[in-house]
Amino acid sequence: MISRRETLRLAALGTTAILGSHPIAASAASKVRIGVLKFGTVSWELDTLKEHKFDAANGIDLDVVYFAGEDATNVAMLAGAIDIIVTDWLWVSRQRSDGGDVTLAPYSTAVGAIMVKDASPIRSITDLKGKKIGVAGGALDKSWLLIQALARRDHGLDLPAISDVVFGAPPLISEKAIQGELDAVLNFWHFCARLEANGFRRLIGADDAEKALGASGPVSALGYVFHDRWANENPQAVRGFLKASTQAKDLLAKSDEEWLRLASIVRAEGKELAKLRDRYREGIPRRPVAEEAADAGKLYRVLAGIGGERLVGSAPEMAPGTFWQEPPK
Repeated sequence: MISRRETLRLAALGTTAILGSHPIAASAASKVRIGVLKFGTVSWELDTLKEHKFDAANGIDLDVVYFAGEDATNVAMLAGAIDIIVTDWLWVSRQRSDGGDVTLAPYSTAVGAIMVKDASPIRSITDLKGKKIGVAGGALDKSWLLIQALARRDHGLDLPAISDVVFGAPPLISEKAIQGELDAVLNFWHFCARLEANGFRRLIGADDAEKALGASGPVSALGYVFHDRWANENPQAVRGFLKASTQAKDLLAKSDEEWLRLASIVRAEGKELAKLRDRYREGIPRRPVAEEAADAGKLYRVLAGIGGERLVGSAPEMAPGTFWQEPPK
C-alpha cells in the first residue's frame, strides 16, 4: 500500500520503470493503454486478446505497456500515463476514501491457498499449531488476513502467535516448501497450482475463508482499474476493452489448444500447464458486479477488523464506487 506522499515522489520520477521501448503518446479515443507486469498472469489473457484481435473487433487499439513492479503501474495510472492497471479492491477503496476516483471492473476471483505436501500429517487449520508457515505477499496480504480471521472465529487460534511464520517472495516460498524447509505455505494462486501439480494439496483456500466469513459467492481478488473520469470520457473504449477481455476469457475457458499455444508464456507444460489452466478457469468472474461488490463490502469489514489502519486507513467501510457499474447506454 503506497501513501499519497510516496505516490507523488514516484510520479516525480516519471515512468522510467516502464520496460517497453516505445514512448507513451496521448490517448486517442480508440486507444487503450494498459500497464501490467511483464511476467504476470494477466499477460496470458492479454496475449490471447491480441493474438485473436479481439481489441480491433471491439473498436479499440490495446497498447500493452510492461512495468518492472506493481507500484510503478499504480503510479503511472494515477499520473495519467496509462489508462488501466490490474490491482485489488482494497487499494481502490483506499484511494477513493482519500478522494481519488479510481474504480474496478472484476478480472479474476482466483486466490491463494495454504498448501502442504500430499504426505503431510497436517489436515486442518488446527494442525498448524507449532508449524513453520511461509507466507507470500507480506503480513497484510489479504488471503493471509482472511484465513487468520477464520482461524480466530472458528477455532480460537491466533495463527501468527501459535506458528512460526516467515514471509518471502512467492518463488522463494514455493522453493522452500518443495525442499521441505517449510511445513505449509500460503502463496498466490498460480504458485499454488504449480505446487498442486508437483505433490502438494490445498489445506484451505482464501476462497473457502471468504465464503465462511460471509461472501455468498466468489469475489474478484483483482480487477481492471481505471479512473471514473477516463471511463466517462471514453465510454466506448471501456466497453470495448471489457468486451474484448470477456472474449479472451471465454476462449481460454473452452479451448485447451489455446493453452498449448500459451505454454511458452505460461512457462509450464503437461500436468502443470493443465492445473494452471483449470485454476484459471475457476477464477473467471461469472456473477453480477453488484453481487461481488456487496460481498466485497462484507469482507472489507472483516479485513478492517484484523488489518486495522495499516491496511485500510481510517475508512471503516469500503468506499462507494469501488466496483464500477456500467452506466446505461
